[in-house]
Amino acid sequence: MKWSEMLPTPSWLMLLSILPTGCASLQQAAPPAISPPIPAANAPSIPAPGQPASSLQLASLDPPAPGPPSVSPSKPEEMPFSGRSEFSVDALVEQVLARNPSLAQMSAVWQAASARYPQVTSLDDPMFGASLGPGSIGSNEVEFAYRLEIAQRLPFCGKRGLKGQAALAEAAAAGNEVDDVRLQLIESAKSSFYEYYLVVRASAINEENLRLLRGFRDEAKTRYEKALVPEQDVVQADVELGRQQERTLTLERMRKVAVARINTLMHLPPRTPLPLPPERLTLGEALPTADVLLARALSDRPDLQALANRIAAEEANLDLAQKEFYPDFEVMAAYDAFWQEKPLRTMLGVRLNLPVQRDRRRAAVAEAQARIAERRAQLDSRIDQVSLQLHEAYEQVVESENVVRLYDKTILPDARKNVEAARSAYEAKLVPFLTLIEAQRSRVALLDRYHEVLADYYRRKAMLERVVGGSLAPAPAN
Repeated sequence: MKWSEMLPTPSWLMLLSILPTGCASLQQAAPPAISPPIPAANAPSIPAPGQPASSLQLASLDPPAPGPPSVSPSKPEEMPFSGRSEFSVDALVEQVLARNPSLAQMSAVWQAASARYPQVTSLDDPMFGASLGPGSIGSNEVEFAYRLEIAQRLPFCGKRGLKGQAALAEAAAAGNEVDDVRLQLIESAKSSFYEYYLVVRASAINEENLRLLRGFRDEAKTRYEKALVPEQDVVQADVELGRQQERTLTLERMRKVAVARINTLMHLPPRTPLPLPPERLTLGEALPTADVLLARALSDRPDLQALANRIAAEEANLDLAQKEFYPDFEVMAAYDAFWQEKPLRTMLGVRLNLPVQRDRRRAAVAEAQARIAERRAQLDSRIDQVSLQLHEAYEQVVESENVVRLYDKTILPDARKNVEAARSAYEAKLVPFLTLIEAQRSRVALLDRYHEVLADYYRRKAMLERVVGGSLAPAPAN
C-alpha cells in the first residue's frame, strides 16, 4: 500500500483541532505577569475586635497590575553618605529599604508565590499515542495496521479557577509579608538612628562636662595655692575628671556599636564612617487618638492582611476539595487503521474517573475546614495582640512626650540654676567644693537622661508606627 493512504484524513485533522477545548468556564485568560504586592486598597478587610473572622473576604482575586517590585540592593562598596557632614533619619530609612538584603529575600519569596498562578490554572499537556500491528507490515492479506491517538485531560468545571484563586491569595499574602518586613526594617532603622543620636549627644555632653571640670580644677588649684581651700578640692576634681574619662571610653565603644548596627542594616562593612546626626530633635505633632490608630492598624497591618488572604486561600481549597466529588474528564480522538473498514477508523471518545473513594474525599474536606478554623483563630488572636500592642505603644509615646516637656520646661532649667548657685556659693566660701561637683554631676546626669528620654520618644514612636502599619499622620482629606 502507499504511504499516503496511511496519513490522517481531513476529518482527522478537524478532530485534532477541537481537542483542547473544554467547558467554557474552564477557559482561562493569559497568565498574569508577576506584579507588586496587592496594595492596601485592594486588601481584604479585617474585622474589628469582636467581629467574627468568618466575614473575611478578598476584595478582588483578579491578578494585580503588572510591574516588578522596587527592591534592588545596592553593592556594598557604594557609600551612601560620603561627603555629608550630617544625615537624617529619612535618608537612613531610604538607604536601608534600598540596600537591605532581607527585603530582596522576601520579594523573591513573593515572586515565587506569584509564579504559581499560571502553573495551577494551565491544562495538562495533551497526550499523543501511536501503535502498529507488526504482522500487517508487508502483508498481502491485510492493510498496514496502525493507530494514532491524541487525548486531553479536562478537570471538572471550576477546579482550575479555584486553584487560581488559592494561588492568587497566597501570592497576595506573600506580598503582605514583604510589606511587613519593610515595616520592621523601617522600625529597626529609626531605632538604630536614635540610638546613634543618643550616643553622639552623650559624647558631646561628656566633652562639655570635661571642659567645665577642668575649669573647676584650675579654679580650685588657684585657690589652693593661695591657701584659700584645702588640697582635697583639687584631688576631688581629679577624681571626677577620671570618672568622666572612663565614661569617654564607654561612649566610644557604644558609638562604634551603633555605627556597626546602622551599617549592617545598609549592607555595608561595620566600620564604614557615618556622618553625624542632627544636633537637636524636637517633638513631633500630636498623636491621633488610640481608637483612630487601632482602626487604622486593623485595616493597614500587612500581617493581618496576609492572614486574611490565607483564609481566602483555604476557603478556595475547601471549595476545591468539595469539587473532588465530581469526575474529571479526558477527551480523545483517534484514527485506528486496525479497522479494515475505513468508515470505522475515525474515533472519538471520553474517559472519566469514578470518584468512588468518598472517605478520602470527605477527609480532604474535613482537613480544609480545620485549616480554615485554624487560620480564623490565628487571625482573632493576632487582632487581640495588635490591640494590646497598640495601646501599650501609644501610652509609652504619650509618657515620653510628657517627660520630654517636663525636662524642657522645669528640670533642665532648674539643674542649670543649681550649678550656677553652687558655683557662686563656692566662690563665696559658703559651700565646699564637693557641693559644686555634685551639682555639676547631677546636671550632666539630667542632660543625659533628657536625651535618653527624647531618643526613647522617637524609638517608641517608630514602634507605634510599625504597630499601626504606617505613618501616624492623619489621613489626607478627600
